[in-house]
Amino acid sequence: MVRPPETVADIAARLGRPTTTVSKTWTRHPAWPAPLEQRRGRWRLYDPDDVDRFVRDHIDRQTPELDPARLYTARELEDAGIGITAGTIRADRTRGRWPAPDNTDGGVNRWTGATATAALAARRAYRRNTEG
Repeated sequence: MVRPPETVADIAARLGRPTTTVSKTWTRHPAWPAPLEQRRGRWRLYDPDDVDRFVRDHIDRQTPELDPARLYTARELEDAGIGITAGTIRADRTRGRWPAPDNTDGGVNRWTGATATAALAARRAYRRNTEG
């Protein structure tokens, strides 16, 4: 089924993101899809399938498979490709946005893969709008 073309406002509403994020950030990304030749009034239109591919490839962070029982340091989590740095984990920890470590043996903070995966799922950039 062919979906109708969308404006930036349509895209933002469908994906549950602010219009300004789509218009001022996403559309400036080099991989953002080219607008279609047609317009809706003065608004450019985009193919929703092209937009979905862009979001999948450049916006949505896919949490890597972490061993749920293994303990990871912040650096090991960064190296696993979770999409945030060890410094961000440490900063978020001090601000209460990252869970307490599951293990602190030897003075080193470690989180299980299950804890890290749950923390990543709670981060805004990892959530998808499931409404609508």
